[in-house]
Amino acid sequence: MRLLLLRHAKSDWGDDDLEDIDRPLNSRGKAAAMKMGRYLQQNGLLPNQIMCSTSQRTRETLSRVLQFLPQEAQIHLISDLYRQSEDDYTPLIRKYGGRAQNLMVIGHNPATEDTALSLTGTAAPEALADLEEKYPTAALSVLDFDIADWSELGPKTGHLERFVKPRDLKDEPD
Repeated sequence: MRLLLLRHAKSDWGDDDLEDIDRPLNSRGKAAAMKMGRYLQQNGLLPNQIMCSTSQRTRETLSRVLQFLPQEAQIHLISDLYRQSEDDYTPLIRKYGGRAQNLMVIGHNPATEDTALSLTGTAAPEALADLEEKYPTAALSVLDFDIADWSELGPKTGHLERFVKPRDLKDEPD
């Protein structure tokens, strides 16, 4: 099974009256989300189930990524991904992931980074070093597991197949 952990793209901090949950993406974030969607498509990283936080910035990230996904995917907006953004997402993945072969979680930091680090058992040294350094907005971890159901997910049981940041991808017109 494969887990795609995508941190939301860069949000706009320009309106002090907005609640945190209501912050939209800024222009850089919109472009980065599109770039990551294109990357997912071009590399065959196609989720059949998506768990997305209910925040505005994660939902906007999802809407831009979806434009590049040629197949249907079940989408679950899960408020706990926002409310528990300070915690590891592993319990939520166990609870909601089911038997999805390719599960994507679009969430927040530090939970996205903590989840990737806690689940990584093996990795290419450079990918792990990059992940440990920083998990920037719109970054993606791809982890593979030898399990049949997400309820079986445990610490250090995944292989970090890759860690991708938008700034590492070549610019293409959107």
